[in-house]
Amino acid sequence: MKKKYYTFLFTFLLVLINSCAGYEPIFSSTNLKFKISTNLVEGNKILGNKIFSKLYNASVTKEQEENIKELDVFIKVLRNKSETSKDSAGKVLEYKITLNAEIIIKDFNSKNTLINQTFISSLNYKVQDQYSETLNLENQTNQNLINKIYQELLIKLSEKIQ
Repeated sequence: MKKKYYTFLFTFLLVLINSCAGYEPIFSSTNLKFKISTNLVEGNKILGNKIFSKLYNASVTKEQEENIKELDVFIKVLRNKSETSKDSAGKVLEYKITLNAEIIIKDFNSKNTLINQTFISSLNYKVQDQYSETLNLENQTNQNLINKIYQELLIKLSEKIQ
C-alpha cells in the first residue's frame, strides 16, 4: 500500500513540476532587439544611471544579431522628498519620495522619436527609530521607484519596437 502511495505522490509532484516548464512573461525583455548607441543622463545622475544600466542590461550585446534597432537614450530624473505627516511636537513621521523621469528614446538611424514621456512615481515611507534604518528604507524606496519606472519603460519600448 505504501509503495502505491509513494508512486502516486511522486507522479503527482512530477506532473506539477513539469506543468510550469516553458513559462515566459508577456513583456519579456529577451524578445526586444535593440542596442543603445548614445545616451545622456541629466538631473539626479545616480538615479538616472540606475535606470540606464537596467535598460542597457536588457539590450542586445551581440553584434551578429539581425534587425537590431539602434537607439539614442535621454534620461532626466528629478527626485523630490517631502514630509507628509508630523506629530504634535513637529517631528516628522513620514516622508514621500517622488521621482519624475523624463525619458526620450529616438531611433539612431532615422531620428524618429519612439518614446517621449515623463514617468512619475511616488511612494511613502515611515521614519524609523534608528537613523540608519530610515536611510535603508529610503534607499529601498528609491530602488522600488526605479524598478517601477523601468518596468513601465520596458512595456512602452516593447510596444514601439515590435
